Amino acid sequence: METSISFTPTLLTFFTMFLLIYLFARFVLFRSWGPKHRPEASSCIISLAHSTPAVFMAIHAIIHSQTPSTFASPNTSFENTVLEYSIAYFLVDLLHYLVFFPSDVLFILHHLATLYVFSTCRYVVHHGAYAIIVLLFLAEITSGCQNVWTLASFRKADSAAAAKLYDFLSPWFYAFYSVFRVVLGPLFMFKMGLFYLSGAAGEEVPRWAWVSWMVVIVIAICVSILWVLNHWKDWYRDKLQKKMR
Repeated sequence: METSISFTPTLLTFFTMFLLIYLFARFVLFRSWGPKHRPEASSCIISLAHSTPAVFMAIHAIIHSQTPSTFASPNTSFENTVLEYSIAYFLVDLLHYLVFFPSDVLFILHHLATLYVFSTCRYVVHHGAYAIIVLLFLAEITSGCQNVWTLASFRKADSAAAAKLYDFLSPWFYAFYSVFRVVLGPLFMFKMGLFYLSGAAGEEVPRWAWVSWMVVIVIAICVSILWVLNHWKDWYRDKLQKKMR
């Protein structure tokens, strides 16, 4: 199988775009914010710039995928563009964590693992993007709400409006997140795993690729489930405490 690993003009363009958005957020949009939250808020902005377009790009790629499409189908040109768009975002956000939060090992490992899956699918295997993009959709559809919720959490101590927005969004966001990350994500992961274990991928997606992809996906979904369960627990505890006051 021919292997081609190179940065494309599209990837470099997307990388530059996300970097400029990050710098604009840090030095213009959030210039009045304190040093504690300004880098994190800037990261939220590039996440917003990535998630919403990525969702629509993923929908377009899924709808216009090859028929019948399988988890081992050759990547289409547009699917490669979607992968490059996400690779560029995760590269910029990874640099953000390495510079400002080098001790945040969990997020750094998450970004490295995600970059590994996207990059090997795009530049090494050249097959299997359909499955990766469905998972991208299931993950990023919750990101817009999550970033607004996160930004509100940064300001809730200083702003009554931010605190009210945070309290209002929390249960709705947790429910939305749970549907896609706790229910639909694992169901699709199970379907994907059955496909690869059946040997239906043949030589198009080599064993080392799909096994490593599945390991990353299983770990990511488990972490997401634990994350939202912990937030549900905190929300329920806080609600009980407020009733007791």
